[in-house]
Amino acid sequence: MPVLPELEAFLELAEFGRMTGKSRAMHELTPEQARIDFEASSGFLDTPLESVSCQSLTITARDGFSLPARLYRDGQGGDGLQPVVLYFHGGGYVVGSLDSHDALCRRLTAQGGFALLTVDYRLAPQWRFPTPVQDACDAGNWLVREGARHGLDATRVALAGDSVGATLATVLSIMAVREPAELTLNPRAQVLVYPVTDATTQRASHRDFAEGYLLETPTLDWFYAHYSRTPADLADWRCSPLLAPDLSGIAPALVYLAGHDPLHDEGLAYAERLRETGNEVTLLEQPGMTHDFMRMGGLLSEVEGIHAQVAEWVRARL
Repeated sequence: MPVLPELEAFLELAEFGRMTGKSRAMHELTPEQARIDFEASSGFLDTPLESVSCQSLTITARDGFSLPARLYRDGQGGDGLQPVVLYFHGGGYVVGSLDSHDALCRRLTAQGGFALLTVDYRLAPQWRFPTPVQDACDAGNWLVREGARHGLDATRVALAGDSVGATLATVLSIMAVREPAELTLNPRAQVLVYPVTDATTQRASHRDFAEGYLLETPTLDWFYAHYSRTPADLADWRCSPLLAPDLSGIAPALVYLAGHDPLHDEGLAYAERLRETGNEVTLLEQPGMTHDFMRMGGLLSEVEGIHAQVAEWVRARL
């Protein structure tokens, strides 16, 4: 299936910017420049909903570092503790922030039925592997300790994320079963939207969609070079969960993929391995979309229905 017409126009505009010298590929920038460009481009994809409330919080990491976080509510929580989605933003461990994913977090929360907590884990190259994993784990443990004080039910949690944020979500889902002393949170579900699952291998989709489809294969390599301390880090299951020795017994997973995405095939391989090891898996795809479609609520009319679909799946498991 070809790329959706509205999305194709957006991709052509991005390509025109490169041809005229007004923009450059992310992997040609410094991390600092890439962050500025990523934040600026986020405003073209969607506009935050004002109807959803947002509370700023701070989560203390294991080394004492203060991690900014946000708690979103739709104002219809009712009495008692609310179920919660613990969400991790994408960005290759190098770019992305609470601001870049604010509109997406608000739109998911507006679907109703849960609160949403998101944390600004530390980014590479200033903070390399495994610091983001540890920050995500610390956010999960904070939710167990402090959630009730903020009206959150830590026994009804879904882990979620997009791109490497989805990687963090699935790593925590594995840790909850394999390393319960490290992560005390016991999630009921995991939502993995175009996840990175194997940073060691290039598959057909890495070649087929290497350039011109928003996320590019050279950019993935650039991300991994900034994130890893040594090549061995990329083979660690906490970076490449497809390589985990045992995936049995983990939380039900919604794996959502884009058809025109270099990460498509490794996401598909991960869904298949989850299913082969006896886990509940729901695999969904958007054949005419690219990476990052979840943040395109203001660009593509189809995305509102995708948000509703994801929220419905989460509510059924919380």
